[in-house]
Amino acid sequence: MRCLALATWLLLSAAMASAQEADPPRSKKGLQVQMVDDALALGIAHATLNVQLGHLVERLDEDGRPVLREASLRALDAQVRPLAAAGVELNFILLARATGRAEIDALQFDPRYDARAPNQLGAFRVLDEAGQRYLRAVLTQLADRYGPGSEVGRVRGWIVGNEVNSHWWWYNLGRAELKDVVAAYEPAVRLVHEVVAARDADARVYVSLEHHWQARFAAGDAEQACSGRVLLDAFAARAREGGDFPWHVAFHPYPENLFDCRFWEDTTARAEVTTPRITFKNLEVLTDYLTRTELQWQGQPRRVILSEQGFHCRDDPTGERDQAAAFALAWRKVESLPGIDAFIYHRHVDHAHEGGLRFGLYENRPGSVADPGRKRLIWELLRVCDTPVGGRVLGQVIAQMQADADED
Repeated sequence: MRCLALATWLLLSAAMASAQEADPPRSKKGLQVQMVDDALALGIAHATLNVQLGHLVERLDEDGRPVLREASLRALDAQVRPLAAAGVELNFILLARATGRAEIDALQFDPRYDARAPNQLGAFRVLDEAGQRYLRAVLTQLADRYGPGSEVGRVRGWIVGNEVNSHWWWYNLGRAELKDVVAAYEPAVRLVHEVVAARDADARVYVSLEHHWQARFAAGDAEQACSGRVLLDAFAARAREGGDFPWHVAFHPYPENLFDCRFWEDTTARAEVTTPRITFKNLEVLTDYLTRTELQWQGQPRRVILSEQGFHCRDDPTGERDQAAAFALAWRKVESLPGIDAFIYHRHVDHAHEGGLRFGLYENRPGSVADPGRKRLIWELLRVCDTPVGGRVLGQVIAQMQADADED
């Protein structure tokens, strides 16, 4: 009954928000978009789109240069165009995923890529001329297509790889020590920066880290994962050695237990620089850390976007309430931290192949992989969080959760 009453109250508050006009600064609200029309109805200001570079390539020409598949580009255009037209700031997540075509995979993957990689995601091949030439050619075509003045739309953010501190799973270059990961990753980020900055002086390039900070992902050993803090420091040092450039940070502050959205109960997220994890509970540790002189760019801290994080909705009577409360508390934290530019929620719709996790604003329809079914309470919270009544709506959700907890 409480969830039903809360849903009714949210709908009334949403109607009030729609009736009020405001001219706020750019919102931090974002989404990993599955359904463009729905994302626009939510009023998002930021979006990320996964771009599997090898899958864009149709063939190699007679000189070995990649020719991109027009149908794939048009499909990407169909996502970019309406979002860009609505003023959404777009970020591409640049990925090397196995294509099954030996000639393409040989050019896109670091030679140490292990075909046993759990997600078939590898490190970019950038340590020899052939790999650099291939990646530069693909990126040049994308940067030209989605640069300033593009008739399709501008992409401003370019995230290189995914969760590189857990590289065995998300940026595979075989079993690798920290120094080898950094030696392969920093040149890739630098190359992306060189290509996009030549076409868009305001573009931003990001390194990608998951929430392990002083600790590493426990499922991996020292050659499969590393501490985010150690990786960041080593990356920054190598970048300075080669001539520093404006790289920034795309971070994923999931709760310590991805199946428990109540991040305020995280025990490994502490208010100290040696915290094992950085989650929404102690997110200020990251922004404070980036103020260190040796990490700054031209006297200013690197910018942060939260490019992937979501809150699991337990399949029980309070699961949806707790998911909504987690979003409300996280939004308040992000709004209080000026070093963070975007909070990009994951997922739009539950995905049947995400290990049982239910992050979605929507349930997936029974029997489907990710077709949208019932809309959850969190959808309305995300819609109104940056409106004039947003603070009151979020406060009501948090208060309801706390009142219920006091009764238990």
